[in-house]
Amino acid sequence: MEYQVPQFIEVEDKIVGPLTLRQFIYIAGVAGLCIVFFSFLPIIFAVLASIPVVAFGSALAFYKVNGKSFIEILEAGFNYYTSERLLLWKHRDQKIPEKTPVAEPPHALPVRNGTRLTRGKLSELAWSLDVSRKPAPPGSSSHES
Repeated sequence: MEYQVPQFIEVEDKIVGPLTLRQFIYIAGVAGLCIVFFSFLPIIFAVLASIPVVAFGSALAFYKVNGKSFIEILEAGFNYYTSERLLLWKHRDQKIPEKTPVAEPPHALPVRNGTRLTRGKLSELAWSLDVSRKPAPPGSSSHES
């Protein structure tokens, strides 16, 4: 028997016209709250109170941040600010002593006989040591007695 695997399970169904059920509930709630404002408040105060409510309701219904709905972002922010956090590191201001200027470049290291070892020579030396090193036979220790 063959079964159909559901596709697009994260896409909500459009139930009320072009709106999903969640969007319709947000818009209906905002509309109801605005009707209450206009019923009980003078017109200027109702308009001033309705503007942020309409903006917030529109953001809840339609605004997405990185593919997540605005209510999920609000929930994550609320949980972040109300949860306890464990601080493992505390910065202490310490005065860093001033370094005296060095005449030689920082990438050159002193070597015997007064020659300088630059970064390029050092990497060549390390490579030649790695290439010439032979693996020890199994069962033998690296230190001889």
